[in-house]
Amino acid sequence: MKGICEGRVAIVTGAGRGLGREHALELARQGAKVVVNDLGTTLAGVVEASGPAHEVVALIRESGGEAVANGADVADFEQAAGLVKQAIDTFGRLDVLVNNAGFVRDRMLVNTTEAEWDAVIRVHLKGHFAPLRHASEYWRNETKAGRMPDARVINTSSGAGLQGSVGQSSYSAAKAGIAGLTLVAAHELSRYGVTVNAIAPSARTRMTEVSFAEAMAIPEIGFDAMSPANVSPIVAWLASDSSGAVTGRVIEIEGGRICIEEGWNHGPSRDAGGRWDAAAAGVAIQQLLAESSTPEPVYGA
Repeated sequence: MKGICEGRVAIVTGAGRGLGREHALELARQGAKVVVNDLGTTLAGVVEASGPAHEVVALIRESGGEAVANGADVADFEQAAGLVKQAIDTFGRLDVLVNNAGFVRDRMLVNTTEAEWDAVIRVHLKGHFAPLRHASEYWRNETKAGRMPDARVINTSSGAGLQGSVGQSSYSAAKAGIAGLTLVAAHELSRYGVTVNAIAPSARTRMTEVSFAEAMAIPEIGFDAMSPANVSPIVAWLASDSSGAVTGRVIEIEGGRICIEEGWNHGPSRDAGGRWDAAAAGVAIQQLLAESSTPEPVYGA
């Protein structure tokens, strides 16, 4: 029986461990040819020589799939271009980009350093933009050549980016930016046959294993609710041709639960017909707040 991604060519960034690893393995199980990207760094940002991307490639090949390793820094614009080129040169095309790479520098806002802020924003936000920018250029050129793509982009946001998370100002800002990028890219790339969606996964990774330790000990769950493998089937479906009508969406996955996120929408409003008086504006805002939905609390609040 063929998988739902049979013959498709996919890039997965940050695919040496955790969520990315499971995405790469699941896409391969579903018939995709996979470029397994991973810089091979520790949580402290030190590059390792062990090559986790090569380990994932070996697993895919042992199972009869096709995969190649890539060690690019996805937040480096030129290296990201090389990543996209490798997929096209190796497999002849590119159909799917899964932007997953990232790390955290958890710190309360008043203790966050400029270097920590810049590092998180760079890896998450620029690390999504750079591969997406080069993949988009390829798909645009394919369209111009008369070969309309049927391509997919799956970005990785987070509940921290959607509801906020105490102690994660940089991470929350980056993940919120990714959600915004997803909405814009979905509109701009639709003319080239590309859908763009994002997931907001809750799973145990190197970034979260301490946070989820207690949840893992709950006996009523009945299965490993925080396994990153729970997220990957949704990624595989979004990568398939079956998801062609879905774009500009953020989907939260936690254990066996799937939730369609509903973000910023226009709520109650008042129009003064001209410039507001400051005091009158305050009265109007208080009235509108009373009519609007109460925001969900920030994680950790």
